[in-house]
Amino acid sequence: MEYHNPVLLKETVDGLNIKPGGVYVDVTFGGGGHSREIMKRLGPDGRLFGFDQDEDAQANVIDDARFTLIPENFRFIKRYLRFHGVKEVDGILADLGVSSHQFDVAERGFSTRFEAELDMRMSKKNELNAFKVVNDYDEADLKRVFVEYGELKNGGAMASVIVNARKERPIKNSSELKQVLGRFLPGHKSNKILAQIYQAIRIEVNQEMDVLKEFLEQSLELLKPGGRLSVISYHSLEDRLVKRYMRNGMFEGEPERDFFGNFEVPFKSIEKLIIPTDGEIAQNNRARSAKLRVAEKK
Repeated sequence: MEYHNPVLLKETVDGLNIKPGGVYVDVTFGGGGHSREIMKRLGPDGRLFGFDQDEDAQANVIDDARFTLIPENFRFIKRYLRFHGVKEVDGILADLGVSSHQFDVAERGFSTRFEAELDMRMSKKNELNAFKVVNDYDEADLKRVFVEYGELKNGGAMASVIVNARKERPIKNSSELKQVLGRFLPGHKSNKILAQIYQAIRIEVNQEMDVLKEFLEQSLELLKPGGRLSVISYHSLEDRLVKRYMRNGMFEGEPERDFFGNFEVPFKSIEKLIIPTDGEIAQNNRARSAKLRVAEKK
């Protein structure tokens, strides 16, 4: 089984406009697919840093003096690059979300397909897991998670049902969670709604929205003028943040205007939104929701 089948491989790396002697960062190393494509385009003086907080990714390290794998969450990108003596880079790539490997290893608890304990941690060092979210969060916080991160209209009712059920005994695994929420999972829509529930809990466990914001802000600081940011997202919450930040250099509101009334923004868009072809989706079903955005620092 392949560790992770990289989505939009050529398009994402093309977006970086690789200079042979440049310094690049792949903040979602995973199986190393995007990183290996970057390495092909680097010259002898080029450098690539990979980030991955998932301990399993270390098995895929690239044996090349030009490559360094940093086994940390990419929310700390600036700190760890500085540790390696790097203050600015030519390009940064992010393939957000869960890797194929994480989905396919049943005990990680990411997939609705398997019976598993409630975990969903991208790093096993993370103290918060899905069990704690489901069993320890109060009703208001559970509702927030389901409504904000799962975009579930019944989020409040789901939270209430979970809180009542766990008074009897803890909800320990995926089948117990499905049983408790059974009335919200009508046959024809059960997979879709369950995927939204899992997405919501996973985002909370891994603080994915906060991590993404911190990463985008640091990327702007790290990129040289003319440096590229190439980001693949898989759901509307991520894509909205990426789109707004690339367009305005901020997540909410509007940027300031210059003397002539033009918005002062730090990036220029390189491509319109790029999505996979029907052929790629046929070969890799997980590509179906992928959206690639590329921007260049002014």
